[in-house]
Amino acid sequence: MASGRLAVSFILAMVCLFIFSEYGIYYAVILRCYWPDSDSHSDVRALVLSDTHLLGNIKGHWFDKLRREWQMERAFQTSLWLFKPEVVFILGDVFDEGKWSSPEDWEDDVRRFKRIFRHPRDTELVVLIGNHDIGFHYEMTPQKLERFEQVFNVTSARILTIREVNFLLVNSVALHGDHCPICQRVENELYKLSQGLNCSIQGTEHDDHCKNTDTFAPTAPILLQHYPLYRVSDAMCTGVDAAPMNERYHQFHERYDVISQVASKKLLWWFRPRLILSGHTHSGCEVVHENRYPEVSVPSFNWRNRNNPSFILGLFSRSDFRLSKCFLPEERSIIALYCGSGLTIALIVLGHLKLFRRPLHFTILGKHKTL
Repeated sequence: MASGRLAVSFILAMVCLFIFSEYGIYYAVILRCYWPDSDSHSDVRALVLSDTHLLGNIKGHWFDKLRREWQMERAFQTSLWLFKPEVVFILGDVFDEGKWSSPEDWEDDVRRFKRIFRHPRDTELVVLIGNHDIGFHYEMTPQKLERFEQVFNVTSARILTIREVNFLLVNSVALHGDHCPICQRVENELYKLSQGLNCSIQGTEHDDHCKNTDTFAPTAPILLQHYPLYRVSDAMCTGVDAAPMNERYHQFHERYDVISQVASKKLLWWFRPRLILSGHTHSGCEVVHENRYPEVSVPSFNWRNRNNPSFILGLFSRSDFRLSKCFLPEERSIIALYCGSGLTIALIVLGHLKLFRRPLHFTILGKHKTL
């Protein structure tokens, strides 16, 4: 009877450990996050993450895919339930093998993405293009770009306006500057958008040179793209989610780690964004370009790429923005929790088994002596 109760207690303890480690820990950690302080109730509430890198059929091991996708699903669904953002931005590299995927593998990747990042109808999901989604510049083709744009209802250059806040969405993979057909088309679209936005800001949308341009809210935009703007390295980056010290001083390559100096200057000159949000490096960084344009690099959301993934909670108004960073559970903490709790439970069970066996052993011996 006692051994049966012990077995039940052991099973319950292991079930509780599993539930907390795979469900509860996300609530326990994410509950420490918060929206930035604001006096306005009209701010756009946005959740920003990057580089989910859903593993594909070529390089992805089934257990690795299962584990990473489960972690991202629990983190994302918990965050949605706790914070209820009205818009979610994913800054590219949604998939790890989008540049190689066959039509069948692509459909499977999209299906898994929609399951993991499912969201209520009153939350808008905006996905940007990354190099792993359509390939680096030399791998990018109209077919890969078109299938991505169709699935996620996105274009390579677009201004999304929510309550007079302009979000400029850019396919930075196409900012190669070599006049390839896709690059030239994207650059032309960006230039046209900049004309319309500047005419709207200056109040000259009815002037002759502005007559054929689009009209936007008269506010400087928030620029979102996959690649960061040009910077020499991550040497100036600090914080627990910055690149490791042995990587911070590696010089970045233009058009591979960051966009080129020329493309960066064009974006800053054309749009004068009040904030740039980017991904790609998998590490956090804050830098100010030309002493007036702040950029925040958002780390990877995938535990495969870092031990401490995170996302950004942002409040945006016509003239202001406020950001706070939310860290997710560290993988080493979950491993330590499993190992430490599992060992403790096992020791307690073994201790109880010895206590049960000792009285039983003496009783048997006593009966034997009596006989």
